[in-house]
Amino acid sequence: MGRKVLRIGGADRVHFLQGLVTNDLSRLKDGLVWAAILTPQGKYLADFFLKDEGAAILLDADAGQAPGLAQRLGLYRLRADVTIGESGLELRRGTGPAPAGALPDPRHPAMGWRLYGSEGGTDGTDFDAIRVAHCIPEAGIELIPNETFILEAGFERLHGVDFRKGCYVGQEVTARMKHKTELRKGLATVEVEGAAPVGTPLLTDEGKEAGVLYTQAGGRGIAHLRFDRADGPLVAGGATVRLAAEDAAS
Repeated sequence: MGRKVLRIGGADRVHFLQGLVTNDLSRLKDGLVWAAILTPQGKYLADFFLKDEGAAILLDADAGQAPGLAQRLGLYRLRADVTIGESGLELRRGTGPAPAGALPDPRHPAMGWRLYGSEGGTDGTDFDAIRVAHCIPEAGIELIPNETFILEAGFERLHGVDFRKGCYVGQEVTARMKHKTELRKGLATVEVEGAAPVGTPLLTDEGKEAGVLYTQAGGRGIAHLRFDRADGPLVAGGATVRLAAEDAAS
């Protein structure tokens, strides 16, 4: 699905968002900030990019998530001096030479640039292939509302969470997971022989559940795995899946 760019205005906009999202809005001075909003139980609801426009903050979200996100922000607003509305802007993305006004995608240099203006679209880049190569999750695919935990989805590696900013909704659960010795489940890059629909369960040779296969490109894919069951070949429908060498060694 496409993207929707909202505009968050009002004198309290920075303080308001700072108390809700996973990242530190002081980073806006350096460019785009990628963040998420969580349930009080620490589960993912939506992710988005934030951009400082001076008198307002642009919020670039998945178009399918944007209406619910705007409604949720409205519920949290209470008496704060905050406005939430559509910006009328479109998103352009690419990995070639960046046009004037474009900003780097903060998740990974390979994801190129993002530009907000009157025209949308991409420069033809296969962003799914880049996401698979660098294990970068996408809203509504690997990032599942009311189910995903952001640390299992790589938000720390991809600069989407700050552990020094103070409280936000879901912060306590996220901090507890951070201080565990090791995550037992999470997203990883896998090698795929064959193909399977997004969301196909992964099973061990013994038929035990080991995870779910998601986006695939060029013989590789992104999977959510139980790491204790991922040390051998797995089956996803008619495909055979193995943990990629770089993830198996980590």
